[in-house]
Amino acid sequence: MTADSTSLLQIRDLRVRFRVDKHSTFEAVKGISFDVPRNATVALVGESGSGKSVSSLAVMGLLDAAASSIDAASSIVFDGRELLGLPLAERRRLCGKEIAMIFQEPMSSLNPVFTVGFQIGEVLRLHLGMTKTQARARTIELLGEVGIPDPARKIDAYPSQMSGGQQQRVMIAMAIACEPKLLIADEPTTALDVTIQKQIVELLAALQKRRNMAVLFITHDLALVGEIADQVIVMRHGTVREAGAVEQIFRAPADAYTRALLHCRPDLDQRPLRLPVIDDYLAGDAFAPIAPAAQRQRGSSAADVPVLVVDGLCKSFYTRQGLFGKREFKAVRDVSFTLAKGKTLGVVGESGSGKTTVGLTLLRLHQASSGSALFEGRDLFAMSKAEYLPYKRRIQIIFQNPYASLNPRFTVGQILLEPMRIHHIGANDSERLAMAEALLRRVSLPAAALQRYPHEFSGGQRQRIAIARCLTMKPEILVCDESVSALDVSVQAQVLNLLQDLQDEFGLSYIFISHDLAVVKYIADQVMVMQHGQVVELADADALYRNPQHPYTKSLLGAIPRGR
Repeated sequence: MTADSTSLLQIRDLRVRFRVDKHSTFEAVKGISFDVPRNATVALVGESGSGKSVSSLAVMGLLDAAASSIDAASSIVFDGRELLGLPLAERRRLCGKEIAMIFQEPMSSLNPVFTVGFQIGEVLRLHLGMTKTQARARTIELLGEVGIPDPARKIDAYPSQMSGGQQQRVMIAMAIACEPKLLIADEPTTALDVTIQKQIVELLAALQKRRNMAVLFITHDLALVGEIADQVIVMRHGTVREAGAVEQIFRAPADAYTRALLHCRPDLDQRPLRLPVIDDYLAGDAFAPIAPAAQRQRGSSAADVPVLVVDGLCKSFYTRQGLFGKREFKAVRDVSFTLAKGKTLGVVGESGSGKTTVGLTLLRLHQASSGSALFEGRDLFAMSKAEYLPYKRRIQIIFQNPYASLNPRFTVGQILLEPMRIHHIGANDSERLAMAEALLRRVSLPAAALQRYPHEFSGGQRQRIAIARCLTMKPEILVCDESVSALDVSVQAQVLNLLQDLQDEFGLSYIFISHDLAVVKYIADQVMVMQHGQVVELADADALYRNPQHPYTKSLLGAIPRGR
């Protein structure tokens, strides 16, 4: 790839190594080259570990010099200036003002002890020399520009007082404060609701056109790329596999890996028996398309046997108001549904809709304010702790974040054996160990994993361990709380296939909570749509997607990225 006078950023033969120990290194980026033209949006696409985020951190000069190194032959030229080798102070001035970055997780990027106004104003004071008064006035303008409601009031809010979408808008406001020539957006919509995701993508597109910026948009979702990008660069294992105009990539991808990424995501128009995964398409780097799959029939029928009947479920939270008063917040209001044996109920809605609270309340991790949940004719909410204990193992949950839900001090063996000991499953530890090994094989992990710790596994492997832990209890109901939302599309397909196999084999019933409607369409028999704590629509999956009745459901479906 040759340099171009219209290019704002030119990367040539970038190689980045990380030190593993005193004697070995790992090459995360292996000689990649690409350009970002002026006033254009380039998408950098790939799975976790592909090197896309490392490449962006190299541009920003944010790699840890003590743990990493960039090859001497590498070159990063921005607006005609070589960035590698610049004095630190000059690099900081340039990257703070002319190159800006939006990070993936706004809650960990924003300082929780300072107001959002202070943090945006700090950028203006440091790089543009504004006074506090000037910076405050400009900050209010920026918050308004990125769509924050009532910016004059929100300027004094702390990050924790804002939703995830609003926090990401604050990060965008901070990034564009100095009117940069290049904006790097590193997975800015990961784990956001589909409607918020659409708003953020539309906002970035509008800002790019209005301010004539170049944007480097990093993501693992090719469908999202089609909504925003002009050009696409596909990375895998530290190399560039394919690059070209977005229309070309979607219409006729040349590389087998690109084709695999396009096909791994659930399709709204069909429901195969199994989702394809990367290995289905790659055979020695040659394209090996799988045969068309039979369509899975889903939906409810008169023959379905109810396993859980929820009626009038309400859950309120209370905060202190004044010295003696308290304020009620109704998180869940009069939710009713029936879950059939061996079936999946998809629960969808934006953050704050109450869907996770429903799941946690069913497991008695929250105490229900009112209502009932009949399991085998007995009300789970009315039981004492002693009465509930035998039922506790029969209803399990897979949490959203596999990095936080596994004890980092326990080996996988300890993680799997502990619940079996508590609930007296297995006659002794030898029998339990054999059961744990069998469960690991069932989730496609080797028995040797028992001796390893969670940090030694990828996100997808950790989620498999979390599923295996649930299966140690031999549950009848699994609550899946955003259990695939933060995974790469290929890993997501593997986990969804696993969940489907387990349901077919053991007759499990799922309450599948998600904001990803394409995933819910694939796995759910029925879909329950929630808004502001209430159920606004409940129907068979195919019927709901084909003919949604409620305006909110229509808005959710309309926000799904469909590529080009």
